[in-house]
Amino acid sequence: MSKAIEQSVHFAAPAKELDDIYMDPRRHAAVTGGKVVISAKSGGKFSAFDGMLSGSTLLSVPGKLVVQRWRGGHWKKTDLDSVLILSFVQDGKRGRIDLVHVNVPQHDHEGVTQGWEKYYWTPLRAYLAKSKK
Repeated sequence: MSKAIEQSVHFAAPAKELDDIYMDPRRHAAVTGGKVVISAKSGGKFSAFDGMLSGSTLLSVPGKLVVQRWRGGHWKKTDLDSVLILSFVQDGKRGRIDLVHVNVPQHDHEGVTQGWEKYYWTPLRAYLAKSKK
């Protein structure tokens, strides 16, 4: 089993807004640039980047927590699903996302680790800066 991916990232937005952006398919797609399907309901389907990522929501506590079953479209059929935990924390005037991503296959561990910054955190910062203008 691969090592858990753990990241904590601050943003110039309240924690609740960060959760709202992630859970709203239109806003999530505006950040990532690809089609998104997402539901806060337990068992609700999830896909992003035009289906390159897929899974389901296991638990959602609005404004606070998202837990998803998650897998990459290029993973091997024998690869188990990973579990993504996103905690949305208010940290003073800024929001923070604490990410724990477990059971990512070793062959994609580095790509997923770097992908969070490249495909989510950097575009989310740009989206927030643009929306504040």
